[in-house]
Amino acid sequence: MLEKSKVAFIGAGVMAEAVIRGLLGRKLLDPARIIASDVRPERGGELVERYAVGFSDDNCAAADGADVIVLSVKPQTLPQVMRALSGGVPGRALVISIIAGAKIDAIAEGLAHAAVVRSMPNTPAQIGRGVTVWTASAAVTEAQRSQAREILGALGMEVYVEEETYLDAATALSGSGPAYVFLFMEALTEAGIQLGFPPAVARQLVLQTVQGSSEYAGSSALDLGQLRNQVTSPGGTTAAALQSFEADGFREIVSRAVQAAHRRSIELGKGK
Repeated sequence: MLEKSKVAFIGAGVMAEAVIRGLLGRKLLDPARIIASDVRPERGGELVERYAVGFSDDNCAAADGADVIVLSVKPQTLPQVMRALSGGVPGRALVISIIAGAKIDAIAEGLAHAAVVRSMPNTPAQIGRGVTVWTASAAVTEAQRSQAREILGALGMEVYVEEETYLDAATALSGSGPAYVFLFMEALTEAGIQLGFPPAVARQLVLQTVQGSSEYAGSSALDLGQLRNQVTSPGGTTAAALQSFEADGFREIVSRAVQAAHRRSIELGKGK
């Protein structure tokens, strides 16, 4: 679906680069069919050198003639970017937003263009191991949905949802989720250092424990509670640790944090 398409990235940050790297790595597009735009010429130079893609410091010039336009700017700059692009998006083009909190209606109105996909990737996408939740406006054709799947699939797993409300929930759960995991890993590493491990050793133990546990859970037919019980012997060391977690309200802490992220995603969508 993408082989003969021109794909323009409006904003050339980390996530835009991740998509470009994924598309080229999977040989879905030739570099000559990709162009990125950004206000930083030095950033453009980096992408041109690394991937041999096109670059422009003019968003309108980058979008001209594009079949797919990926909006990858910071949320606070989106209104001014849309004002500049309004009316200039090619009629046949698909617009894909990877901007947290930006609603489909706001993008469609801001660009005067109806075919919009809203998505929420996460940071493991930078190594092709992310998960991206997405939905589409009614104006997006089946062919364009296939294009969206290929582009977002270049970041890892892609999950389509019918209702846009799920995007705020996805932002709170999987979009922000890596930060929760990193915080837990940071705390676990610090606990290991307190037990006497050198920092490098504590970090290595934690990294491998988390990676191995995740891969084991993904390969198992058991649910997470059953897997936890496999590790927990009655009256043992793991049971003592889990009892401490539960006594301190670990589940409630996590739930409140995700709810806070969810509320903030909704607020961002309202421009707050």
